[in-house]
Amino acid sequence: MDETDRQHRFIHAKARNLTQGFEQQVLALLPRLRRFAIGLAGSAADGDDLCQMTLERALTRREQWQEGTRLDSWMYRIMRNILIDEKRAGARRSQTFVDADAGLSVGAEGAQEAHVELSNVDRAMQQLPPDQREAVLLVMVEGYAYKEAAEIVGCPVGTLNSRLVRGRDALIEILGAEA
Repeated sequence: MDETDRQHRFIHAKARNLTQGFEQQVLALLPRLRRFAIGLAGSAADGDDLCQMTLERALTRREQWQEGTRLDSWMYRIMRNILIDEKRAGARRSQTFVDADAGLSVGAEGAQEAHVELSNVDRAMQQLPPDQREAVLLVMVEGYAYKEAAEIVGCPVGTLNSRLVRGRDALIEILGAEA
């Protein structure tokens, strides 16, 4: 059973007293929430933990969501706040014992080139400051319009645009240095 199945079961167990519409909307958002969580957290395991904490908080505070408003924005904001809370508390959920670059040359031939390239992009994303990483993830990965992404992050559109440009430029520089 993969993590997404566990999260589906978790949602169903917690959502017995929720309206069918809310539950279905949360289930439909799950892949996007998970992708965003992994991007913010930096690893699949930490991203899954962040996604699960977000789902739990959303389900326990369901009454705070206002019908007719964007559920995805509300849940992204919850996720972002949890991440900030976790970082402030110093909660570290994984520990690396070897340098991340140590495994780059192992098995990097043939069909694995795309996987290595994605790993390089992921590592480059993790080098970005959190505000730039959020902007890049929301606009370039999740496909949000600048205005929507700015609402999720809670900043003016101009600030988000600046973060996006700086983040994109930094990614180009980092990835160019690795090539």
